Amino acid sequence: MAYSSDPTGSGTAVRGFLPPQNEEERRFMRRVEELCTLAERRGIPRYTGFLSDREQSLAAAAANRAQVSSIRFWGGFEGAERRVLCIEPEDAWQEQPVACLHLHAHLAPGAQPPAHRDILGAALGLGLERVCLGDIRPDPDRPGEYYLFLLEGKADFVAANLTAAGHIRLDAQRCEEPPQSALREPERQLCQATVSSLRADSVLAAMLHTSRGQAAQAISEGRVQVNHVPLRSAHDAVYAGDIFTVRGSGRYRLQEIGGKSRSDRTFILFYQY
Repeated sequence: MAYSSDPTGSGTAVRGFLPPQNEEERRFMRRVEELCTLAERRGIPRYTGFLSDREQSLAAAAANRAQVSSIRFWGGFEGAERRVLCIEPEDAWQEQPVACLHLHAHLAPGAQPPAHRDILGAALGLGLERVCLGDIRPDPDRPGEYYLFLLEGKADFVAANLTAAGHIRLDAQRCEEPPQSALREPERQLCQATVSSLRADSVLAAMLHTSRGQAAQAISEGRVQVNHVPLRSAHDAVYAGDIFTVRGSGRYRLQEIGGKSRSDRTFILFYQY
């Protein structure tokens, strides 16, 4: 990233914990708090379904409120996005809440492999809820090979019944150790821009290559979330690490906030998922 000689940027600022925003989030925190208390009282492990990063933040706050520290988040591999909250009191046995399935797509010559949404849709089509399913990782070295992380209790059912994604036939079987090629983070193409301020509409306009007015309209229409929380105002400040989800456009991560340019604009780095 380009930096000016003036290092006065807000690159060190990070977003703090955002309290629950609605009754659904408050209920979620109460359920997690009750689960933590029950696990500690009985000395037995308890596990949730797969949680989004927003839910993980709320769950960690609920565990802290319950004064329970014997927790961890696990999605089947280091760096997983969707993860299970594992509440494991000291001296209690530990279970393996997450299983992995290797999916092999039978591709005809020249056929395109199923996309992430195709695999996810096929699994949900079996009647599963989203909390049963974690990350889906394609193997970039072997087109048509995927690794689906899911709750242990659903693994055998999915292995027996997930036979197709769209018109493409699938084979599914348990996998103890996925290849590292499927688990490493994909290379992201970083984009650099300068913004007049760290307001949401200014940063979003840079990401979408559009005007601030159009970015503000998307926000006012309720089409933008930051870290899975609806963005309320175009004036809201944004921080390094924020993830923007824009309905109809995709997801973007504000990777880094740099210093100031000579024209007093702020450098940012971002990428699209």
